[in-house]
This record gives sequence, structure tokens and C-alpha cells, in this order.
Amino acid sequence: MTDTPNAFISPQIKAEILAQALPYIRKFQGKTLVIKYGGNAMIEPALQQAFAEDVVLLKLVGMNPVVVHGGGPQIENALSRLGKKGEFIQGMRVTDAETMEVVEWVLGGEVQQDIVGMINRAGGKAVGLTGRDGGLIRARKLRMVDAKDASKEYDVGQVGDIVSIDPSVLKALQDDAFIPVVSPIGFGENNESYNINADVVAAKLATVLQAEKLLILTNIKGVLDKEGQLLTELTPNRIDELCADGTISGGMIPKIAGALDAAKSGVNAVHIIDGRVPHAMLLEILTEQAFGTMIRSR
Repeated sequence: MTDTPNAFISPQIKAEILAQALPYIRKFQGKTLVIKYGGNAMIEPALQQAFAEDVVLLKLVGMNPVVVHGGGPQIENALSRLGKKGEFIQGMRVTDAETMEVVEWVLGGEVQQDIVGMINRAGGKAVGLTGRDGGLIRARKLRMVDAKDASKEYDVGQVGDIVSIDPSVLKALQDDAFIPVVSPIGFGENNESYNINADVVAAKLATVLQAEKLLILTNIKGVLDKEGQLLTELTPNRIDELCADGTISGGMIPKIAGALDAAKSGVNAVHIIDGRVPHAMLLEILTEQAFGTMIRSR
């Protein structure tokens, strides 16, 4: 992607575009936006830059973005260098002790610091956090029950289920003009580390912070039906139907479940949007055009 098309936009049209964004800027000023950053947007340099610019712009116009990042491809690459192959059960990564070490240094180190650096380079003031910082995310071992047989349980290792979230460190950073970047790693009562699905962390944070919006950037247009058509709006009943017939499966299951929980818990709007589209977040937040799939609580 290049910025060449912008050369053909007249100053008059650019001014009109900015004026049309004004009602949305006013509406969302002072509101918290939780952004799950994943998919292609994390890998392609042009999309990385667009994402960082969007986050900084949202902060500068008075909104409070909180970024929660994934890092599946980066974890896979690190594991393969160690001769390990990732294993998934019902969309969750099986995490033994060695894998947990890899997850910590990839997510809390490499990926987090890359994102912090990108946002700072774009003119923001980003700060990286894991669930340990400020006692942010307390977790326990996840009990993984089979989706079709409730009597069957899987051991997925050091995969965490969120016990509680203390958002005070996030609020302190937001109040001081910083942009928090959160790695989805929690800690248990014996100080053990847990790998937590980033979509689940983003949804819980959005709920606890009573966010105006939860935006989940992914590498598809949104939720698609069996024919590959975009479903622009989903209700709980429709989600149940799509899970039952296999339309929603694998890694999309925790994404949708977390998004629905957030919608039911007071987050005003939950959107699954295409991170492959440059400035997808600005299109979603500052224009009338609906992008991706919106999940409603009823």
C-alpha cells in the first residue's frame, strides 16, 4: 500500500472529510476504546504504520485507546526455531512450561516493544504492560471442557482463565496522556504465569473499563456466512446457530465469545474489523460507513 492516491485529493475535499469526522470526535471524546491488534495488521510494515498513526490520532483528538496485542505467528516462528510445533484445542494454544517461556519473551518482549516503538515513532507516548504490572490481570488455570461433550476435559497447560482485572494502572496512564499496550499474560496466586487468549483479555478489559467500543482487528472482513458473505450484524441467537453449523469455529470461537460477553456487559459497540484495510479503525470510528461485523447484546 502507498499513499499515492492522496496526491489526487484536493485540499477542499480533505477539509470536508475532516469536517465530517467532527461529530464523531465530539461524541467519543474522553471515551475509552479497547483495540485488539492482531492478524495481518501486525505483520505488514505499511499496515503497522497506519495502525500506529490511527492510535496516535485517536489519542490526540481526546479519546483513550488501550491496545491489547496478539502474536500467534511470532510465537509459532519462535517455537519452530526451537523444534517445537504449536498445538491447539478448540482455538486455544496448548502451553506447556517451555512454551510458556517462549510466549513470555515473544509477547512481553519482542512484540510488545515493537508496538510501543511504532506508536512512539508516530508521535504517541506508549507504555508496555503485562498482566503482572500493577497487578493488572490475575488468572488461574483454564478448565477446557469439550464443546460437544461437557463430561470431557482437556489439559491445555499454562493457559489462563481471568480471575480479576485491576485497571488502576491503565487509568493512571490514560490520565497522564500515555497509551497502554497490554500483553495477554496473567499471573496466578503462586506468581505462576499464564498465557491468556488476547481476544478474551481485550473483551474483559473493555468490560472493566466500560469502554465505548471494543475493536477487534483481524485478517478477515469480519464474520462470514457459509457463502463467504459478510455478516454486518450478529445477535446471540445467530451466533449460537453459526457455532452449531460450524460457520464459526477454531480461533474465531474465543473472539466471538469474548465480544458477546463485552456487549452484554455494557460495552456500547463491539466490532470485528478487517486489519488488512489501511486505517480501518478510523473508518470504523470516524465515519458513518459500517466496517466488519458488529455484535449486539440482543
